Amino acid sequence: MLLWGEWENWRASRRLVGSVKGASEAVVVLGYRNAGQRANIMNRWRVRAGLRSIDPAVRTRLVLCGGACAGPRTEAALMARYATQTRGYRGELVLEDQSRTTWENISFAIPYLEDVDRIKIVSIPLHAEKARQYLAQQRPELASRLVRGADYRFGEWMLVKPVVAIYGRWKDSRSRVRKSPRDGISR
Repeated sequence: MLLWGEWENWRASRRLVGSVKGASEAVVVLGYRNAGQRANIMNRWRVRAGLRSIDPAVRTRLVLCGGACAGPRTEAALMARYATQTRGYRGELVLEDQSRTTWENISFAIPYLEDVDRIKIVSIPLHAEKARQYLAQQRPELASRLVRGADYRFGEWMLVKPVVAIYGRWKDSRSRVRKSPRDGISR
């Protein structure tokens, strides 16, 4: 079961990405519900994965996404404080702090992606894959710039990965819309 969880996350981290070269990139870090006054364990991990995704050879814009979904402070602001004060990030930083869903994360981040050569979306691999699908639906020409982030590492969160994979596959199967050829009604 543990190896299957690794396999599912490894595969998700490599889907819908290419090998685009360029002199600039945006690393988009998707937030996770955060009720406290500091970044929770998931948001701290996502920031670290975003920071390790940065290519030091190119100009990078770190885009932190997430509104105030579970508490008074936005996920983006909590992650920014962690990235700058705790992890020492000093590069270009953008806060997308209005979104409340993954679809909105991508939609509201698009203005910060239009002028870069490469785009990396960072989260749990299955969640990042869903966000890449959303970018492909919203702006296919930007999706052609997607490259792999460093959000997958073998053994990291190993005990959690099977649960995440099961949940991700379950949500994916629920979100598929099938239409009847006779009546066009979603089933």
